[in-house]
Amino acid sequence: MCVPLIEGRLTEAEKARYWEDGYLFPIQAIPAEKARAWRSELETIEHDWLDAGLPLPLNTYKRVNANCVLPLAHRIGTDPAILDIVEGILGPDLLIYGVEFFVKEPRTKHKVSMHQDLTYWGLGAIDGMVTMWLALSPATRASGCMEFVRASHLNPILPHEDTFAEDNLLSRGQEVKVDVAPEDRVPIELMPGQISLHHGLTIHGSGPNTTDDRRIGAVVRYVTPEIAQLVGDKDYAMLARGADRLGNFINYAAPTANFTPASLALYEEIRSAQAKFLMHGTTNDKGLYAEAR
Repeated sequence: MCVPLIEGRLTEAEKARYWEDGYLFPIQAIPAEKARAWRSELETIEHDWLDAGLPLPLNTYKRVNANCVLPLAHRIGTDPAILDIVEGILGPDLLIYGVEFFVKEPRTKHKVSMHQDLTYWGLGAIDGMVTMWLALSPATRASGCMEFVRASHLNPILPHEDTFAEDNLLSRGQEVKVDVAPEDRVPIELMPGQISLHHGLTIHGSGPNTTDDRRIGAVVRYVTPEIAQLVGDKDYAMLARGADRLGNFINYAAPTANFTPASLALYEEIRSAQAKFLMHGTTNDKGLYAEAR
């Protein structure tokens, strides 16, 4: 059963459930046909730009701050229907910390180990961040949907171990150093157009895609203006709704077209700055940020 909305917004009961569980799902945020159209647009970008001589692999741009170089990612992150829902958790002033496309190809072994999002971001153990996960294709147990641990957001940032495993989609292959029993994992099954929301401290992960279709998710990390980078010298975000009167992040504009020279230069500036804290403490030369340090 989908989360019931009133005029496209969360009810007080649903807001309370989010803060109790550390997540909320499934929410029908946009029509399924709109999600399918966004999938088609993404796959056209993949086809057109895979061998187009980009400075970095196309997958890096899809996985790290895609909203800096792809208008599609920015449109998803600023979609009014999605923002109306996120506003119910974080309030009227919303910044996009980053947009990424998580793709698991059919019949592959790629997984996401159990982890907390805020582990290496340098933002502290905060409440003012929400991860929105939008299904562009069916996310089922068979296709490797996310699994959440209920109320795990009530923990601090827990110790993690970096694996840099080849089959792990995370930047460091990070895995929380606690045993998560199978019965404590809640499968987050979503159909196209449905979203889930989860807290930055909620323990979660996902298994491999055993189906014949791609499992595609568009992921947006939202923060409030009150949040600040505590480890790095500077950090970046994009205003999505309301106002940023604090200036804790360097605000940047949306791209005007796919992979413009200006957006590619800004992308590398942001990636290099964030690599200093996202890869802090490791000398491993693998990962999406490693070569930017």
